[in-house]
Amino acid sequence: MGKRNLTEEDIKMRYITPAIINAGWDKKQIRLEYSFTAGRIILRGNITARGKQKRADYLLSYKSNFPLAIVEAKDNNHPVGAGLQQAIEYAKVLDIPYVYASNGDGFVEQNLITGEVKELKLEDFPSPEALYKRYRVDKGIDEAEEKVILEPYYYIPNYKTPRYYQRVAINITVDAVAKGQQRVLVVSATGTGKTYMTFQIIYRLWKSGLKKKILFLADRNVLVDQTISGDFKPFGGKMTKVQKRNLDSSYEIYLALYQQLAGDDGEEAYLQFQPNFFDLIVIDECHRGSAKEESAWRKILDYFSSATHVGCTATPIETKEASSTSYFGEPIYEYSLKQGIEDGFLAPYKVIRIGLDKDLEGYRPEAGKVDKFGYEIEDREYNIKDFDRKIVIDDRTRVVAAKITEFLKKTDRFSKTIVFCVDIEHAERMRQALINENKDLYSQNEKYIMRITGDNDEGKAQLENFIDEEMKYPVIAVTSKLMTTGVDAKMCKLIVLENNINSMTEFKQIIGRGTRLLEEYGKTYFTIMDFRNASRLFADPDFDGKPEVVIDIDGDDPVNDPIPDPELPIDEGDENPNPGDDGGNGGISEEGGEYGPGDIPPFGEGEGEDKPRKYYVGDITVKVLSERVQYVDKDGKLITESLIDYTKKNILQQYSRLDDFLRTWTTAEKKQAIIEELQDDGVLLDAVREELGKTELDDFDLICHIAYDKAPLTKKERAENVKKRHYLYKYSDIAQKVIEALLDKYSNDGIKDIEDTKVLELKEFAQIGSPLKIVKAFGGKEAYQKAVQELENEIYYA
Repeated sequence: MGKRNLTEEDIKMRYITPAIINAGWDKKQIRLEYSFTAGRIILRGNITARGKQKRADYLLSYKSNFPLAIVEAKDNNHPVGAGLQQAIEYAKVLDIPYVYASNGDGFVEQNLITGEVKELKLEDFPSPEALYKRYRVDKGIDEAEEKVILEPYYYIPNYKTPRYYQRVAINITVDAVAKGQQRVLVVSATGTGKTYMTFQIIYRLWKSGLKKKILFLADRNVLVDQTISGDFKPFGGKMTKVQKRNLDSSYEIYLALYQQLAGDDGEEAYLQFQPNFFDLIVIDECHRGSAKEESAWRKILDYFSSATHVGCTATPIETKEASSTSYFGEPIYEYSLKQGIEDGFLAPYKVIRIGLDKDLEGYRPEAGKVDKFGYEIEDREYNIKDFDRKIVIDDRTRVVAAKITEFLKKTDRFSKTIVFCVDIEHAERMRQALINENKDLYSQNEKYIMRITGDNDEGKAQLENFIDEEMKYPVIAVTSKLMTTGVDAKMCKLIVLENNINSMTEFKQIIGRGTRLLEEYGKTYFTIMDFRNASRLFADPDFDGKPEVVIDIDGDDPVNDPIPDPELPIDEGDENPNPGDDGGNGGISEEGGEYGPGDIPPFGEGEGEDKPRKYYVGDITVKVLSERVQYVDKDGKLITESLIDYTKKNILQQYSRLDDFLRTWTTAEKKQAIIEELQDDGVLLDAVREELGKTELDDFDLICHIAYDKAPLTKKERAENVKKRHYLYKYSDIAQKVIEALLDKYSNDGIKDIEDTKVLELKEFAQIGSPLKIVKAFGGKEAYQKAVQELENEIYYA
């Protein structure tokens, strides 16, 4: 058989793989069919499915997690360099310097560092040592840097290995530090394993001897404790947590709260160390205080200024008060929420926007109206910005609690849920309203609903149980600011936005509470229930883009007035809290800034007893005016059209006419391949079937009905039609029984199952004979597969 008649797999097996092995690459260095993404999770209704993984034909690594080359193969009917562009696309994502393409005749090589392209004979493929030597020259790596970059990752049997983006972030950071870069910023979306990346960065720099004394700096106890017991556990006795300002200089890895080190003026604990004590400081959630020039964080960083500073965050911040990039420089690597969802490593989301009449229309009290406590309500129009901050409408709280409960009852009442409120007092009222809506479950266990806020020790004590996927309770956590960041709640399936969010940083952090994926526990997506139109921020270019650096300008400098976004409400007179040491996080704080729970209206500072901080109104009715469900499409945008309309549009994009679809369907070796191709474009037919209640229709009839307005037949009707045409009688004995059993299987379960030869292992076929005996009855495997194809065409005849 000539080369031109060989498949791509044959070309790889006979020519490309031998050429690579003959060049000196061993089996440990060669990864065949290297899948580096998990495949996007497509969500429609309550149904999810996986899209296709991205996969390179060959990944060649000099050392473990040190890949040098990608090879893309094509069959011999393609030019030798046909796969080069695809290889380059993958290599750029994977940060791999050398790419190759081959059709079995030779190789085309492109050096992505220098840009050089050349052709090679099969026998001239470079050895691992030759390619690494070239890499050292191309990158200008000296012996000291080489020792660091060749330091292997921490690994023991059954320990997790980095995903592609984690490897890239770790390698790029280690390389930069090895080259002497003193300030490094790594940006990676919530749920992508930043702590694991941080551990491997620290481990390699420490193990290589480049950095000997290392400080991991965080701002919450839970972050430090999770890190010590989790990803940093391999450091063991070399690691210590700084407590009670007792600093022991005998350790090598230190984990500390910045509050512990900063102390008050004159009592700064960090002064017990010499300024050059630490070689490396890693700042977790560095968008917070470290981005702000006048903060306790920066006092510590400035004191240890000779150390290398590595900042990690999901949300770099750029405001007049705080700037991540002004301190750290531009991010050395970025992995966004959109990319994480596209790759299938993060959970997709749907958004339920609920419009309440008072929110959409506003509320103006009649003249002289007094609240529940006898205070006359200021005469003006109150809107969504004011509710629960300036004025409380009891029925609004009840309606929100009722809608949350209604959703949980329709889905799963034990879905972990976080409700974000305006402040602590609002959170307490919401907790009480949710208890009233869920008295049955609350009476079984009072931890079903918990307020977890900065002032509440009982609630904070339950935070670990809430984030533990093995723990059933608490189920609903009602909070204000405490859980916006750093809380690794993997099983959170519902996020309720009942607070006014104008900070993009805060919005990203809140959304990040739901992005973690836990398929083994049944979490493949999460839902955002929005009562405050906060999800408008998804449409903001900054949501998945880079924040702009804010530059202070002199009075003589020209200023271009920003054009207001018509999609965003103008917050005239809205409070804009000045971020302090919580900071650069949009003023997120629960340490003393919010008043406590209760139904007694507290008073504004210096305002006397004539004007309460909040009015409480108990005799106004609130109703739901609108409810809309939105999904994330493959471009990362929220789609607002109905599931049926969206499905029809996507089918017609693939097959504009019925004839095109029928021709493709008839000639396809496997009909399931067409369904999977549509699925990659976001078409989930199971979700459509569920919404229409058309469980009796198979995929073919559903497509024809939705996209081309054709009257459908049920699976049973199609199976009966085949039998009526006496099609089965063309076969005899065993073969006829098999075809009849396949028809019955189709009638119950659809076309997918009968296309797979594993169907012959089911008990209804075992009664006929073994798979081998059945296949022999048709004259062999090819003849059996041809008979199945003919049966499929007969099912869809006319």
